[in-house]
Amino acid sequence: MPKAKTPPTRVAIIGTGGMASFHVRHFNKARGCKVVACVDTDPARLEAFAQDYDISETYASTSELLAQSEIDAVAIVTPDPFHKPITLECLAAGKHVLCEKPLALNYPDAKAMADAARKAKVINMVHFTYRNWAPLQKIADIVQSGKIGEIRHVEASYHQAWLVSKSWGDWRTSDGWLWRLDTSHGSKGVLGDIGVHILDFATFPAGKIKEIYCQLKTFKKAPRNKIGQYKLDANDTAVITAEFANGAIGSFQTTRWMPGHSNRLFLKISGTKGSVSFDSELAEDQYKICAGKDIDQDTWKTVKVKATPTLQDRFIKSIRTGKQDQPDFARGAEIQKLLDASFESNELRKPVRVR
Repeated sequence: MPKAKTPPTRVAIIGTGGMASFHVRHFNKARGCKVVACVDTDPARLEAFAQDYDISETYASTSELLAQSEIDAVAIVTPDPFHKPITLECLAAGKHVLCEKPLALNYPDAKAMADAARKAKVINMVHFTYRNWAPLQKIADIVQSGKIGEIRHVEASYHQAWLVSKSWGDWRTSDGWLWRLDTSHGSKGVLGDIGVHILDFATFPAGKIKEIYCQLKTFKKAPRNKIGQYKLDANDTAVITAEFANGAIGSFQTTRWMPGHSNRLFLKISGTKGSVSFDSELAEDQYKICAGKDIDQDTWKTVKVKATPTLQDRFIKSIRTGKQDQPDFARGAEIQKLLDASFESNELRKPVRVR
């Protein structure tokens, strides 16, 4: 008799805001899965999302989803404050979890989530989106292989323009943007929103950070710095210097005040035998390297790379093979520790050891 076909992994999307569309599109391209349900507290948004992506099951809460739907896994795409309670609820029900970044609001919460996932023995991953970019994966391989020698300097930045540009719409009129500017809505500002990516894609190849110094700034954006229910008090620019465990020095910056740069990521890692760099505005499928004989003339070679599987692909593959892929919740907690140290450093106005 022919071997029975393995049924698809059934996935639910929890939270149907802006990033949910990104998730469902990539899950729809992944082999061996089907998005069968979605959850949101906003009935109109929930219904529109379900219709847009032909999702048959809709629920008003995670509890309702878990009680009524036969799902295998969830993608949690809610605002940051809800990551921990929803994740713990899904883990307790034995579901595999892909959670948006940052994993939690602080390191103790992130560690609790990582511990719960390990105890539940399910696949767990954090959605550090830019792990999808093959050049960053290749740079990690190059650095860790020793090809550019001992690391001396790391430079990384993430620039956006939406506080001055309208290329993504007018943030003043959108709850989806305004909550990111309000700490009472759980926002950790630009540092927690996109600075978290810098900390991941810089330390992924270059290794652990042992000391960090961070300066945060919140600029005035409206009369009394308030729009409707939103108090615009979250940081919107961050500058960080750091010392790595291997002795290298790093400088990182991120801001939403960079006209001309809708969504630019830059990374350069330099060592005793060369440098590698990536600039998303030049191309998302290539990196540059200066190594070997090219060092003497300071010349760079451009290298194109093939696409790497997306996080959604790797999440589903991990579920179907039982082999945990990265970045997992433990990695998310590690990055959360760096975020906590950055906020502490800004408050104390001095460098902080990463404990």
